[in-house]
Amino acid sequence: MNAELSALVITAASIGFLHTLLGPDHYLPFIMMSWARKWSRTKTIVITFLCGLGHIASSIVLGMIGVSMGLAVKKLELIESSRGNIAAWLLIAFGLAYLVWGLRRAYKNKPHMHTHIHTGANEHEHPHGHHLEHGHVHNGAGGSSITPWALFAIFVFGPCEPLIPILMYPAAKIGFFGVLLVVIVFGSATIGTMLGAVILASTGVNFLPLAKVQRFSHVIAGATIFLCGLAIQFLGL
Repeated sequence: MNAELSALVITAASIGFLHTLLGPDHYLPFIMMSWARKWSRTKTIVITFLCGLGHIASSIVLGMIGVSMGLAVKKLELIESSRGNIAAWLLIAFGLAYLVWGLRRAYKNKPHMHTHIHTGANEHEHPHGHHLEHGHVHNGAGGSSITPWALFAIFVFGPCEPLIPILMYPAAKIGFFGVLLVVIVFGSATIGTMLGAVILASTGVNFLPLAKVQRFSHVIAGATIFLCGLAIQFLGL
């Protein structure tokens, strides 16, 4: 490995880590969905990993096409920018839709009083709620949640902006091995950082006293994702 390729590999690892950590859209949706929908750790890890893989793969495919066809970096940057806008708006739409659904569900599950009459004519009342019931968004009769698929679609549209111009095109001058190496390093750093942030934050959330707001967990998750999308689109995070 020559000095130029070594520098690219270090750059790929550094950018993969920093661009993921500084982009809340890489981990906040998974943290909030895991908490609101009570995903197991395994399910959270699998969904995060697959979404991260789709996120990176789409930019890799586009970069490979650009390198093989000799397309100008400016053209690919324009395409990536368009994809970024689409992904941000999809994240905004998903968060807003989930927020509205969460409000509807929280209203339906508002605690209310139940009267019970027992043998001997004893009667008493107690507050009752349904927030612990199984009430998720389902896709048809199969009972399969559409949430992971929605997140996957959003992340496939989401580009890895620094991958093509900063890493793939310079590596292409070295050869196919150089491109392959920087892609693997960048992808590993990106997905590894996503998983690390999601696992640590999800574990921390479980220790917080959130029982009183559990009824509004879907509302909070939707609002967080909605605001995250707005920040990405209008603040350039």
